[in-house]
Amino acid sequence: MNISITKPRRGRPPKVSRENHDTKADLIYSGLEQLTETGFASSGVDQILKKVGVPKGSFYHYFASKEAFGKAVIEEYANYFANKLDVFLLDESYPPLQRISHFVEDAKMGMIRHQFKRGCLVGNLGQEVELLPESFRPQLIDIFLCWQHRIANCLKAAQSLGEISNTANCEQLAECFWIGWEGAVSRAKLVQDTKPLENYFNHFMATLPTN
Repeated sequence: MNISITKPRRGRPPKVSRENHDTKADLIYSGLEQLTETGFASSGVDQILKKVGVPKGSFYHYFASKEAFGKAVIEEYANYFANKLDVFLLDESYPPLQRISHFVEDAKMGMIRHQFKRGCLVGNLGQEVELLPESFRPQLIDIFLCWQHRIANCLKAAQSLGEISNTANCEQLAECFWIGWEGAVSRAKLVQDTKPLENYFNHFMATLPTN
């Protein structure tokens, strides 16, 4: 993400609305990196502001609180990830189950690219939910349901092509996919290897009911 930033004067909002938009976007992007690596509770606003070059006194011009900032970061990540899922799961040039496999391969490459320092922001926050503002809980639940719906639709497409049994409960299978996937991502970060992702996905595929 390459955005040219002009530093605002200390304690004052930028004079140009476009400048305001760019600075806010960069704060959110910096927050994505920080929260994905260290979580919300351990992340200080100071590190995020320093990286973007925004004085601390200006932070509350863009966000009412750290909680509001966190919610904006989560929303940005959710939109980004939903679009990523759509790229793979809606690609009708491949069979439905292969689309899920392509998503998994992309996730593996992403973890390697970031040296296993980042995982899934939503999954990470779910693990520290007791330390988060209560307003985060329904937001995180809705995001998981959104992702679950996308996997379920892909499984239904596989069902219509006879790739899996027509009696399979695709919504339940999709829920199980994400529960297991988040655990596999966490283990991959721990061991700094993509093997847990491979093992989990192979197990998930092997247990899909067939006709």
